[in-house]
Amino acid sequence: MSLRPPEALSPPVNPQKLRTGLDRLWHATGYSIAGLRAGWGETAFRQEALAAVVLLPTAFWLGRSWVEVALLAGSVLLVMIVELLNTGIETVVDRVGPEWHDLSKRAKDLGSAAVLLALLLAGGIWAAALVTRMAA
Repeated sequence: MSLRPPEALSPPVNPQKLRTGLDRLWHATGYSIAGLRAGWGETAFRQEALAAVVLLPTAFWLGRSWVEVALLAGSVLLVMIVELLNTGIETVVDRVGPEWHDLSKRAKDLGSAAVLLALLLAGGIWAAALVTRMAA
C-alpha cells in the first residue's frame, strides 16, 4: 500500500510544474512574451501601449522626485496590467462557451470596471501632477 497521495501517482497535467530553477524561469519568460504578443492583438491594449510610449518618458520630465515619477509611470503600467488581466478573463469566459449567461456577463463587466478604475486612477494622478507642475 502506497503512502503517497493519489495525485502524486499520476503525472502533472502541466509539464511546467516539473521544471525548476533557470529552466522554469526561461520557459516562464517565453510564456510571458507570448502573453504580451496576445495582448498586442487587442485594440485597447495596443492603444494603451502606444500611449505608454509617450507617457513613460513624459513621467520623467513631469515628476519632480523619484516618488512622483514612480506614481506617474506606475499608473500607466497599472492600466496595461489590468487590461491584460481583463483580456484574460474575457478569453476564459469565451472559452467556456459563446452562449449568453448572467455569470459570464458579470465576469466581463467586472473586468471592464477594473480597467475603468485603473484609467481613472491614472488620469487623476496625471491631472494632479500637471496642475502641480503648471502652478509652480
